[in-house]
Amino acid sequence: MRMELDAIEELIETEIPDAVANVTRPRVHNDEDEDDHYAATIVSPAFEGLSLVEQHQRVYDALGEHMTTDIHAMELQTYTPGAYAEHGDGSLDDAVRDAGLLPAEE
Repeated sequence: MRMELDAIEELIETEIPDAVANVTRPRVHNDEDEDDHYAATIVSPAFEGLSLVEQHQRVYDALGEHMTTDIHAMELQTYTPGAYAEHGDGSLDDAVRDAGLLPAEE
């Protein structure tokens, strides 16, 4: 069964403290199983001090059994708030700022 994007975002945001997540389907294929490919960008102070592998493992842990049942593949971009401010693509700026993870715009 395919998961809705907002359900995946909610799972991540519930399981990872102060996380802001944006989940998309990066590819659309004719094959129904290919719809189970997702991409997520996640910003959380919980990633501080963790390696990239450890950050991704936190996301996989948050998704739990869905990674083996509902989600075929997940492309991840994870950031601490500071790293997102420096290297993020800007797509989550408003949500991250609203969550208090970035300074307010001047």
